Amino acid sequence: MNPIHVVGIGLEGAAGLSAAVQEIVDRATLLVGSDRHLAYFLQHPAQRLTLTDISQTLRQVKERLSSEIIVILVSGDPLFFGLGRLLLSYFPPEQLCFHPHVSSVQLAFSRVKVPWQGATMVSIHGRDFDELVTALQKGASPIAVLTDPLHAPGAIARLLLNLDLPTSYQFWVCENLGGTDEQIQNLSPQEALMRTFAPLNIVILVQKTENDSVDLEDLPALGIPDRHFHSFGDRPGLITKREIRLLILGELALQPKQTIWDIGAGTGSVSMEIGRLVPTAHIYAIEKTAAGIQLIQKNARRFGVANVVSIQGKAPDILRQIPAPHRVFIGGTGEDLQGILACCLATLLPGGKIVMALATLEHWQQAIAWIDRHQLTYRVLQIQVSRSLPVGRFTRFAPLNPVTLLTIEPFDSRAKRAY
Repeated sequence: MNPIHVVGIGLEGAAGLSAAVQEIVDRATLLVGSDRHLAYFLQHPAQRLTLTDISQTLRQVKERLSSEIIVILVSGDPLFFGLGRLLLSYFPPEQLCFHPHVSSVQLAFSRVKVPWQGATMVSIHGRDFDELVTALQKGASPIAVLTDPLHAPGAIARLLLNLDLPTSYQFWVCENLGGTDEQIQNLSPQEALMRTFAPLNIVILVQKTENDSVDLEDLPALGIPDRHFHSFGDRPGLITKREIRLLILGELALQPKQTIWDIGAGTGSVSMEIGRLVPTAHIYAIEKTAAGIQLIQKNARRFGVANVVSIQGKAPDILRQIPAPHRVFIGGTGEDLQGILACCLATLLPGGKIVMALATLEHWQQAIAWIDRHQLTYRVLQIQVSRSLPVGRFTRFAPLNPVTLLTIEPFDSRAKRAY
């Protein structure tokens, strides 16, 4: 029985085939492919099967295996988001012989001149944006995106603008790769929103070199967009999100000239908001990692905040070396939440508040157990926020991780216990 030859082909058609592959096609007695691929071989004497209903066509191929020399024409590399995977589910591997062409992704990266051995490949052809969203939130780069008419470059551009990412990307659209009307464009997401593109296109996203400058006049007084913060390279989404920061500021009830501790400051996003909102405050951003301290300092320079002091050390030990606070925000606790709370309670000035952002049930249980032992008053704010996310022509909600804000006011006799 003759093998089924699966031949990859580009927009240049038969001219792009090697002599050996062209000879295989010439010997075929049955050509199978889309109308576009079959049109490259109008003079070929073989019978033809058009790939419209794929399942029905492959059943016909099976019926003619013993009597025909069969060539199936596909785009690029059949085993890269192509028909090859489906063929392997219909036929045993020994019955298939693959002859790949240069893939569209290879061509795209060669056109934009970006090495791609570590690239993330995402297909949104007939799929949703979830895999692409995950890659973008992780700060993956470069990313090759295979599109379709619904999930076109404009839809990807809208997604980028809606995600408010801490990472900025160059946005390349590569159309009709390998064809005479090939076009390569480097656009801003805003420009891509306003244009239409050829149906055959690939989007390449490449992380931009970090720019330390921000136009402070364009920033809101409250709620700095997440994308403006320097963040961890391997975890760009690890930041207290804008919506949560605004509620934290409300719970802290800040006043001028206060001393504030930001424990487990991470990138310093909460400290930056406080520093801009209350220029007379003295803010101590405590972070145990050297990488976090560098990010806090870089963000302070970026946002022109001069009243934030970054302190590297592990709480609660490091807290004994810092001036007593009027307000404490605990965003990261490590392994000793109760020790941190005890130190905060012992040093908190009269009229002070402690606000905690808790993301796990275990930390919530520890905090409540400690509060009960000390017979303190508290209140709870459960935060569940969703952001709009484009899905093709539609929009859905994408939830942020839920956060519980726990506020303790040890010196406020008016507060009532909350359960």
